[in-house]
Amino acid sequence: MASDSNMDREMILADFQACTGIDNIAEAITLLELNNWDLVAAINGVIPQENGILQSNFSSEASQTGPFGPHSEPEATAPTPSAPPSSASSSSSPPSSSSPAFCPVLPSRQIVERQPRMLNFQVEYRQRTVEVVLEEASTVGDIKTFLETELQVPVSKMQLKGWKIGDVSDSTVLKSLHLPKNNSLYVLTPDIAPSASTSQSSSAQQGSSNQNFLLIISHREEQRDYSLNFPASKTIQEVKRNISDLTNIPVRHQQWDGWPASATDDSMTLAMSGISYPCHHLSVCRRSSPALDQTDECTDVHMVSDSEGDDFEDAPEFGVDESEIFGMASSSSRKSPMMPENSETEGDALMHFTAEFSRRYGENHPVFYIGTLEAASQEAFYGKARDRKLLAIYLHNDESVLSNVFCSQMMCSDSIVSYLSQNFITWAWDVTKEANKARLLTMCTRHFGSVVAQTIRTYKTDQFPLLLIVMGKRTSNEVLNVIQGNTGVDELMMRLMGAMEIFTAQQQEDIKDEDEREAREMVKREQDEAYRLSLEADRKKREAQEREEAEQVRQEQMRKEQEEEREAIRLSLEQALPPEPKEEEGEPISKLRIRTPSGEFLERRFLSNCKLQVLFDFIASKGYPTDEFKLLTTFPRRIITQLDPASSLMDAKLFPQETLFLEAKE
Repeated sequence: MASDSNMDREMILADFQACTGIDNIAEAITLLELNNWDLVAAINGVIPQENGILQSNFSSEASQTGPFGPHSEPEATAPTPSAPPSSASSSSSPPSSSSPAFCPVLPSRQIVERQPRMLNFQVEYRQRTVEVVLEEASTVGDIKTFLETELQVPVSKMQLKGWKIGDVSDSTVLKSLHLPKNNSLYVLTPDIAPSASTSQSSSAQQGSSNQNFLLIISHREEQRDYSLNFPASKTIQEVKRNISDLTNIPVRHQQWDGWPASATDDSMTLAMSGISYPCHHLSVCRRSSPALDQTDECTDVHMVSDSEGDDFEDAPEFGVDESEIFGMASSSSRKSPMMPENSETEGDALMHFTAEFSRRYGENHPVFYIGTLEAASQEAFYGKARDRKLLAIYLHNDESVLSNVFCSQMMCSDSIVSYLSQNFITWAWDVTKEANKARLLTMCTRHFGSVVAQTIRTYKTDQFPLLLIVMGKRTSNEVLNVIQGNTGVDELMMRLMGAMEIFTAQQQEDIKDEDEREAREMVKREQDEAYRLSLEADRKKREAQEREEAEQVRQEQMRKEQEEEREAIRLSLEQALPPEPKEEEGEPISKLRIRTPSGEFLERRFLSNCKLQVLFDFIASKGYPTDEFKLLTTFPRRIITQLDPASSLMDAKLFPQETLFLEAKE
């Protein structure tokens, strides 16, 4: 049966490519998966038709394969108005593997020139809803430009939210997002204050949205109370989902007491529900019996919103799982999603994944890296060679029957947890939701290439979970192993150890190369340091020499200035000396003969009543100042320069003649 299913999908894929002209297999598969492999719906999504041309022609084409054969001509080229509508739905089943490839009969112009696919967007902003219709080739920025005119909000202050794959840039082409025909978005403007009408509406709702309600919720079965704060903008449905996480009671099985009669819809906000402000008491319990009468069910059915998504995926009419009637309810029906599909960042998604994994399987599990796949790759591959590790990418799928066993017995095994923690950086992702799977494939394509993404795409749901072992290499990253969910603990450990052997061999080479490179760099650094020190020594030597030369110049300049000063003093003293007296004048005269340190003699006549200061000025004018030299007599030895300069030569006994000598002071 599996081979027949695969054959049918291959035929559907071939027919879809033939009809739409899409050569990219990955894009074609994505579009078919978005339409649950309904060929007609997928073709209608790519090639919009008028008045059901595709379905009616496809119906007529299917009827012509009977008596006339696939190539026989129909009697009329247009569908008859009386054609039953059921023929369109019956023709949507995929052709059998024995049927030839077909393409619905389309107008020849549509086959040659594909009409652009149009997308419908319902955009909500505060109290307004705007309908936007654009071609698939448009960008997100085109939507914002249209909304700028309608909402009078600048594009720079507009945040367009509601994309299934998280935030997108303004340059993103809508076709690359693989959107369905009808989409719902909403606009946030955090930098723009609410208008007056909005403020009045908010005040009518028991205060502004920034108010908080304290809900005291009693869990009757556990006899436990929860005191929870919720913003006024929270909906009743969001409160119920939070209680589902706390009490493990799915929303459809919750029975509440305490909601006011005005709370008629779970989509109502707390501000509009009529609950008491600022505190309100509620109680909740699990429905006591699945066999409740219809009247009792109807009393609470208005509190169950159709927007519960996955909680209502397989719920019967009155919200009771049929498998619970027979005591066979699966644990997955009580689980919240392992990873939400609308997380803004990969870090937020991983934090939710780790918390849910711990809640389901306990705290003993590998430490999942919280961050982007790129950051995990950087952590594992691009440190020092001795610190590098393998990257283990765990891919979870709640729809696989192997997930619980693999997580509880393999991923939570002490030996596996210890081995992964020591040798691996473990990063996880949940591919249960198609939006999360598409997001993962995009990340893998960006970081590991299209081969890895195509490999993940080929695995079926029942082959999950997967554990990809990735090793970083110089040129590109390499996937060493893909471990499927049907693996035992011993086999898993052996395959992890085998990957480690390959990694260790590569790591040793990298360490050797890194050590050699560091050794070369060390030698170069030492040479550079020695060269720098040599330059520094030369610089200091040159500076010292320059300082010495400058000091010599300064000393020479000072010496020269001193000599000039002494010469000026000598000249002034020489000019101030009284004239030398002549012998024939008849006055008492002293003849003095003075020996200099160089051996020369100075001779001069002085009046005997002349003061000693005149004698001192005379020897100073010859270059022997009294502050540097002392004047002495030979015998008895006397120091003349120590006598009173105001006394006369006669008083100093230097009359009528005397021989003196000059001696330098110490």
